[in-house]
Amino acid sequence: MTRPRKARPAPATLHVGGASPYDVVIGNDLAGRLPRILGDKVERVAFLYAAELADLARPVLEGLVPHYDVLGLGLPDGEAAKTVEVADQCWEALGEKGFTRSDAVVTFGGGATTDLGGFVAATWLRGVRVVHVPTTLLAMVDAAVGGKTGVNTGAGKNLVGAFHEPAGVLCDLSLLATLPREELVAGLGEVIKCGFIADPEILRLVESTPPEELTHDSPVLAELVERAVRVKVEVVVADLKETGGADGHPGREVLNYGHTLAHAVEKHEDYKIRHGEAVALGCVYAAELARLAGRLSDEVAARHRAAFGRVGLPTTYDRASFDELIGAMRVDKKARGSVLRFLVLDDLAKPAILAGPDEDLLREAYRVLS
Repeated sequence: MTRPRKARPAPATLHVGGASPYDVVIGNDLAGRLPRILGDKVERVAFLYAAELADLARPVLEGLVPHYDVLGLGLPDGEAAKTVEVADQCWEALGEKGFTRSDAVVTFGGGATTDLGGFVAATWLRGVRVVHVPTTLLAMVDAAVGGKTGVNTGAGKNLVGAFHEPAGVLCDLSLLATLPREELVAGLGEVIKCGFIADPEILRLVESTPPEELTHDSPVLAELVERAVRVKVEVVVADLKETGGADGHPGREVLNYGHTLAHAVEKHEDYKIRHGEAVALGCVYAAELARLAGRLSDEVAARHRAAFGRVGLPTTYDRASFDELIGAMRVDKKARGSVLRFLVLDDLAKPAILAGPDEDLLREAYRVLS
């Protein structure tokens, strides 16, 4: 007997206001909307896609061909795409094809493709239009929304980049059908993070839904994506370039909850650990740090381990010593001079900054993590 198809929710559109407004559409089979977003003034489109997704990307690329002169550029897999060398190859290709300021870029892939493609669009002729079609859960709720672009360097992750908001984002949930389960689970790391920093209803949904039911066609997953994107949209609109929020709120920095340790772990692992897995570890660490500092209750700290662990994300880490990670943490973007700053919680949805914590406290929190 065949399993009945789950009813697909109608597409949801979230509007991102500000100086360069755009829409984030969340739904299924959305590729046909691309020409509408790009507009009729665009002549050439650079279609930057993860090369390993060539078969999945082909129908989207072919849908653009009747409308535009399309340049397809396959990119290396994962973080290997996020280098100045790959960006330079793209710039050269745009130059040879004669791309002008009125032309556009479309990205198709995960977070690394979105970051690199957005950076190419931000820097070509000091900025051309870009539309993101993220293919992973992580990219849908994180990299594709908010206008952050960048590449990695030997010193760390995302240290070179630019703010460049897209002209639109299409979160096509049907693309998640081919996503390996471990990648879907990794994407839940950023979703659950949003539950802790701003929307506890996300935590309730995760805690009340059997993990095996969180599939690409699950109405619960669609709601989780919409809620996580809404969290990011509201934060970004209020503080696009991380200048700080109102009334003591950390502003856009809140989206980096858990990322100070996460980026250090990623660098130590040579970016072979999934970003969402590293974020889960970083959030558990930040919760322990806040608990030890007397800022966060034992209950909320324990809820971190339970929520991330419930979906299959790691909550302990022992593959590096604290001394091996502290150097990378000191060049974190939230640091100010020699002062380390951590995004912590005083309670659910009550983020704050912990500046210059004692190193003994940092070590103890890492000991608890391991």
